[in-house]
Amino acid sequence: MKLTPIAVASTVFALSLSALAEDVPGMKMDGMEGMEMKQDVKQAPIAKAEGTIKSINSEKQTVTIAHGAVPAVQWPAMTMAFSVTEDQLTGLTAGDRVSFSFRLEGGRATIVSIKK
Repeated sequence: MKLTPIAVASTVFALSLSALAEDVPGMKMDGMEGMEMKQDVKQAPIAKAEGTIKSINSEKQTVTIAHGAVPAVQWPAMTMAFSVTEDQLTGLTAGDRVSFSFRLEGGRATIVSIKK
């Protein structure tokens, strides 16, 4: 007996939410053609470190570096692979001491810059 009003109320509520979620087709956009639309997307901060290149995998575009602690991302010293572009690999070989900066996004570390 009490379930019927609850079911009706729940259905009305759910339908009203879906109506609110739809785009507003009648919204006027006159005069907004030249407006710059900015997304508030924050990029992950860039961290800096120094280390020694242990290996380079050109096919996977990774460089494995034994590096010191990186306080910016709360990492201890370790050896790990970083994503890198082919251009960034130019002139680098295993055994080189490097300073590098990287960005950590979604559990993936990507080299931003690297130099001997």
